[in-house]
Amino acid sequence: MKLTGKLLKTGAVAAALALSLAACGGTGSPSASGTSTDALAGAQTPDKYTTADVTALDKIDKSKLGLITSGTLTVGTLSDAPPSIFIDKSGNFTGFDNELLKAMGDKLGLKVQFASTQFQSLLAQVKNKQFDVGSSSISTTDARRKTVAFTNGYDFGFMALVAKDDSKVKSIADLKAGVRVGVVQGTVQDDMVTNQLGLDPVRFKDYNTAYANVKNDQIDAWLAPSQQAEGQIKPGDNTKIWEKKVATQNFSAYAVAKDNPALLEALNSALDAVIADGTWTKLVEQWFPERKTAAERMPDGWKPGSKAVKVPAGN
Repeated sequence: MKLTGKLLKTGAVAAALALSLAACGGTGSPSASGTSTDALAGAQTPDKYTTADVTALDKIDKSKLGLITSGTLTVGTLSDAPPSIFIDKSGNFTGFDNELLKAMGDKLGLKVQFASTQFQSLLAQVKNKQFDVGSSSISTTDARRKTVAFTNGYDFGFMALVAKDDSKVKSIADLKAGVRVGVVQGTVQDDMVTNQLGLDPVRFKDYNTAYANVKNDQIDAWLAPSQQAEGQIKPGDNTKIWEKKVATQNFSAYAVAKDNPALLEALNSALDAVIADGTWTKLVEQWFPERKTAAERMPDGWKPGSKAVKVPAGN
């Protein structure tokens, strides 16, 4: 049977979806003025949020970080979104985002403990102190900043359109009424399809399920974060990324509770430290080998960390 957006909006699912969109900063509907909400609104000028510099690591008081467990960063993350956040064959949480966070924890002398969750719940869980940090390639929209605080940016993103090799849907412009487009609920892709394009998407709880429905023709296309799309596609799947759009305006960052500025300060200091010592560059080269040049690692003038940190050149 074909899935439809309306099917996923019925009963308890509708209530859960409304909650998830509120928690993760999505609106789920056009604004009260009748105009569509821009899914990528907020952080349109990254300098509006990026700090000028950071506190020196040796000035960070680790006794005041407000951690759930002293000496440990308790981190909520995803298990199914390579190469950014996933569990490897040995059962270890890994990926670019999580390996970078481990390196930051080392700079602070903190153990990093990961736990799997779903994206639509993550920001609410950080806000409610179930996790100290949220790690999930989170786009830092203004709407999400109403729920949590964000570190300085550590990555940018692409939005990708995934469909079958013989699909008639070949671009984001092809997403129109009658096209069954899938999204992971609560994401900026969900917000974009719902509010900017005015469509009724088919919402899924995770990336694996969304991609599986492309492969088995239950949906026509999947609008996804590019890194996660690239991590899902395997040889012989008869699928491809038809279009990618770079999104540096809403950089990716780690989420922290808004009432814990000490932890936010510490993470920003650690992020600058792993950028300055070359760890960030090495991890980008490892996890995103397609970004071969400095311009591909830092497009459109974007760079990670504070305004003051220098990014070493790669190989």
